[in-house]
Amino acid sequence: MKIFGNEISQKVYKKALRNQKKLIRKFGDDRNKTYHLSLKENDIIGKTLGVKTIVIEENPEKTFEEQLKELPGKPIIIGNIRMGFGHYRISMAIASAAHKSGYTPLWFDLNSFPQTTCTKIISSQNDLYSLGSRLSQKSKLFNKIVWEPLNYEGFKKLSYNVGDQLNSELMTAVFKEIPKDLPFVGTHVWPCQAAIHAGMKNVINAIPDNWPMALHLSEGALHTVQTYNAYFGYRTLNDFVPGKILNPIPSNQIIYTGRYIDHELVENLDEDCKKRLERLEQNKPLRFLLTIGGAGSQVDTFAKIIKTLIPFIKDNKACLYMNCGDYLNVYEELKKRIPELNDDSFCQIHFDDWNKEEEFVELAISNQDNSASKGLHVFYNKDIFAAVYITNLLMRASDVLVTKPSELSFYPLPKLFIKRVGGHEKWGAIHSAELGDGSQECESSDFACSMTELLINNKEILHAMNENIIRNKKDGIYDGAYNVIKAFNK
Repeated sequence: MKIFGNEISQKVYKKALRNQKKLIRKFGDDRNKTYHLSLKENDIIGKTLGVKTIVIEENPEKTFEEQLKELPGKPIIIGNIRMGFGHYRISMAIASAAHKSGYTPLWFDLNSFPQTTCTKIISSQNDLYSLGSRLSQKSKLFNKIVWEPLNYEGFKKLSYNVGDQLNSELMTAVFKEIPKDLPFVGTHVWPCQAAIHAGMKNVINAIPDNWPMALHLSEGALHTVQTYNAYFGYRTLNDFVPGKILNPIPSNQIIYTGRYIDHELVENLDEDCKKRLERLEQNKPLRFLLTIGGAGSQVDTFAKIIKTLIPFIKDNKACLYMNCGDYLNVYEELKKRIPELNDDSFCQIHFDDWNKEEEFVELAISNQDNSASKGLHVFYNKDIFAAVYITNLLMRASDVLVTKPSELSFYPLPKLFIKRVGGHEKWGAIHSAELGDGSQECESSDFACSMTELLINNKEILHAMNENIIRNKKDGIYDGAYNVIKAFNK
């Protein structure tokens, strides 16, 4: 076996093969089965992004190809998995740019078909990753000995890609009814690898993060990257086998695009930055957007930051939007630690009412003094699309995004970075800080709280970040999603 012309040892290959057989024994092998696909409307992102969702239907009235012919625009498949919120968010950015370019984006989540082998494998891996994320935040020893090395060095090794390639062979059954020449963007490597194994001919592998890792390789696809650091790391496969110079990825299989950002955010970026600068000049409450990730692994840090903000919120110097995603248990845990979250007169709840949440965002974006521009607001949605996309909407109305340096480190608004979950994430903060639209990573909760107070009391930092964002836009830094779609026409 070879990967980009680099020989893989028989020992590594046989180990990966044994693991594949283990998965088959545990989850079955449905590669000889045909699943009938159908399209359904997406109630949350269908209207804005034009997205339709691919589902499995036992006896559809029309074949999948017949349904494709009825679409208003040329179909493009966005292949992804639900693993945390990151890959969904990147998928939304690609779908938004595709919709703007006249395509009809088709949402294809390989982790949404419980009857299939692919979903069983992915769900199992997701559970392990979520457990590791939580343990890494609770145990410094586990984080130092296991989690950081795995995410930083283990996933980087070329040998790791061998196992993923063989495992993704087991995910191909759901591709049988998809036309092989249909444009396909994978926002996680497993759907991308599965698409290649299924014989699809027009595949783009939209790589996340800013730390090159063999985990994200899908030979046969066009690899797109958001930064030049990632471009050179992947182009040369530098240190993917420690101490060895490898054959590089051919130039026609990798391109730099810039950051994957939704059309709606890019289109309104200048106006949104202008409103942020106006709020700073007028000493309006500083709007913080706090996003709680899929596993809720950093609840201790979230609690300390919220406690730091509460006095400023009461003095009308700050406002907090807190998105709990679809993890109500995290909100319940925070309520135990923060009495103010139980006070209905102080904490406003926005739960499971998408129409009202959209109305709230419109109020907040308007830049007027109203209920959306002050106080503490908590968002929760059991629908995964609403849980993720409300953050995207709130970004336009926010002054500071508080987040770990994962996929959100690439988004065009000022950012305060809390501690990473996995070593690969730290390079997102480095990239953002160097381009001036985010802070350095705050590796302790005390530092994050100190940075919170600094941003409130020293507005020149946020003034500079907004000016940098405006400049970055002119330089095309945020055009990555558009460039991914354009790559299909080259």
